[in-house]
Amino acid sequence: MAQQLLLVTARRKLSLACDDCISTVFKRKLGRCKICALQLSLLSLICWPLWYWLYADSPKSVESIALLFFSGAFTGLLLLHLVVWVVRRIAG
Repeated sequence: MAQQLLLVTARRKLSLACDDCISTVFKRKLGRCKICALQLSLLSLICWPLWYWLYADSPKSVESIALLFFSGAFTGLLLLHLVVWVVRRIAG
């Protein structure tokens, strides 16, 4: 009972969707958490056009480099989620 209460409290604080996201290590969450994948998709879809619209003409500015870094990180983590999801589907 106390452990369930602790998980519910942690889920509310971290706004995570499932028990896997709270109680397991990073490797086990990859490819399983739909909320994470949707958030990364949304962030990627926002950041790349934003960079192109605002900073494509000045790619050496600090703001441009920072937005490129974040866009690349969001997209890279999304691709990692998708690759692990496909591998888990194939492996069973």
